[in-house]
Amino acid sequence: MTPVNAIGGARCKTRLMIAQLPPDRMPPPRPEGIPRFQRLFREAAGLNFDKADLKRYEDFIDHRIYLLLLRAEANAKAGGDVLIEPWNLPITAGLQECIEQFRKMDETIELEPILDRLANRPPLQFSYSDETEAMLPDLAGGLGVAVARTLKIIEPDLKNPQTRQWELATRVFELLL
Repeated sequence: MTPVNAIGGARCKTRLMIAQLPPDRMPPPRPEGIPRFQRLFREAAGLNFDKADLKRYEDFIDHRIYLLLLRAEANAKAGGDVLIEPWNLPITAGLQECIEQFRKMDETIELEPILDRLANRPPLQFSYSDETEAMLPDLAGGLGVAVARTLKIIEPDLKNPQTRQWELATRVFELLL
């Protein structure tokens, strides 16, 4: 632990700096990012997005990207590659369509810098190519579009997703991705 403020002597509380926090204790994106996520979910599926949804979305993205990268690593290994390349990622036609839709929306929403921070790169045996690194924010955005659409398919009249709907959507992704 590193003292944040050394001027208080023994009375000073020692806190971890953000760079020292484990990933599960990182603060959420700054509040200015929340309206951008709200717009993404509203444009993708007509859903209202709140702070609780942001945490659910972050957890969903972390887990999905990790699993996709694990599969990509296995594909790279099987193909004799030494890096995880974009073509190693098991991206379905539907997910590719959602990524393209996200790219079009992101021209006005500008979520990519925030998603770049959210798209964790777990340490694996293989390294990521520059192209793979560069596509992770779009992959996170495409997964956002896909989960928003899935929430609407599960419950067509849904306006504000709750834990139950997020759990159902996650189960669909567990089955298919």
